[in-house]
Amino acid sequence: MQPVAEAVVDLDAVAHNTRLLSGLAAPRAQTMAVVKANGFGHGLLPVARAALAGGATWLGVTSIAEARTVRDGGIGAPTLAWLFGTGDDFAWAVRNDVDLSVSTPRHLEAMPAGAAVHLKVDTGLTRNGVAWADWPDLVARAADLERRGTIRVRGIWSHLAAADDPGNPSVALQLERFDEALAVAAKAGLEPELRHLANSAGIVDLPASHYDLVRAGLALYGVEPIDGVTAGLRRAMTLRARAVNVKRVPPGTGVSYLHQYVTDRDTTMVLVPAGYADGVPRLLSNRGAVAIGGRRCPIAGRVAMDQFVADAGDLDVALGDEIVLFGPGDGAEPTVEEWAAWAQTNPHEILTGIGARVPRTYIGKEHVHG
Repeated sequence: MQPVAEAVVDLDAVAHNTRLLSGLAAPRAQTMAVVKANGFGHGLLPVARAALAGGATWLGVTSIAEARTVRDGGIGAPTLAWLFGTGDDFAWAVRNDVDLSVSTPRHLEAMPAGAAVHLKVDTGLTRNGVAWADWPDLVARAADLERRGTIRVRGIWSHLAAADDPGNPSVALQLERFDEALAVAAKAGLEPELRHLANSAGIVDLPASHYDLVRAGLALYGVEPIDGVTAGLRRAMTLRARAVNVKRVPPGTGVSYLHQYVTDRDTTMVLVPAGYADGVPRLLSNRGAVAIGGRRCPIAGRVAMDQFVADAGDLDVALGDEIVLFGPGDGAEPTVEEWAAWAQTNPHEILTGIGARVPRTYIGKEHVHG
C-alpha cells in the first residue's frame, strides 16, 4: 500500500556527498559522518551505512542512546558520542568501543577505566566544552589518568560558531584559541591522534580547520553550508504526498481556519495529507509552496495538524496525484532551503522535524547494503 505522505531518501546522494566532502578535506584528515537526530531526520542506520560506503571512517552521534542504535544495527565503525550527563552508562560505551567526549572536569572523573575520550575545549562558541580557565587543569589531570592507564585521550576538539559566515572575525580567533589549547595539552604530555574542529562549512571553506578529522553534518545531506558557495552537494531527501481531496471552488471562497486565504477566481483546491504534526511548519501558511504537475502552487490558508491546502489554479489534478513538498530542486519543487526561509528557520530544523509518522523510503544502490 502506497503511503499518502513519505520522505524519500536518496542514499546514493549521501554517499556522493561523503565522497565529495572527503575529497575537499586535507589529505591527512579522516571524515566523520554526523548521524545524530536520526541522521538529521533521514534515518540513522541507512545514512550511516551509505556514508561509510562513501568513505567516512567515523560516525558522530549526540547521545549514548544513539550510539546504542549504531551498535545494535551491526555497525562497528569508530563512533563518538558527545552530549550527556555525568551519570550515563559510560561502561556500556567502553564495552562497545564508543568514544566519549569530555566537556567538564566532572565528566573526566566519571569516565570508567578503559574509556577512549575526546577532550572538548570551548574556543568561543560558549556552548558545550571545557571552560578556557579549566583547560590547563583538565588536560593535566587527563594526562595523569592516561599515564596510569585509566583512560586513553584519543582526541581534542572544539566547534566553530560562524564558519558559515566567511570573514566573521570569530573564526580566526577560534582557530588561534584551538591551537593554544593544543599547545597547552602538549605541554601537559598529551599527544592525541585526532584533533578536530571543522564542521560542514569548515570543510568547504576553511582548510586551516581540517587538522586530523572533519565532521560532516548538514552537508552530508546535501544542503550547501555557506550561502552563495556551491560545492556540488546533492540534496538527499524528497518530501512528497498524494492528493486526498480535490475540489473546484468559486471566487470568494475562504480556505482553512479563519479563512485567511480567500480565492479571487475559479480555482482548484488540493488537500495535502501532511501537517505540522508531520513537520510542515505553520509559518508556511499563506507563504510556502509545493509542486503539483510540474508547477509551483501556493499553500492556501493555514497549515493544520494533519493537512493543508494548495491552490492548483486551473491544473488538472486527480485524487492520488503526487505533490512534492520539497526535494532536490531539479524541477519546479521547492528546496528545503526555501522551506526554511519561508518558516524563518534553518534547513536543520525542517529536516529533523519531519515527523515519525511519515515513513522513510530509501532509494539508490547503497540501499542494498541495509
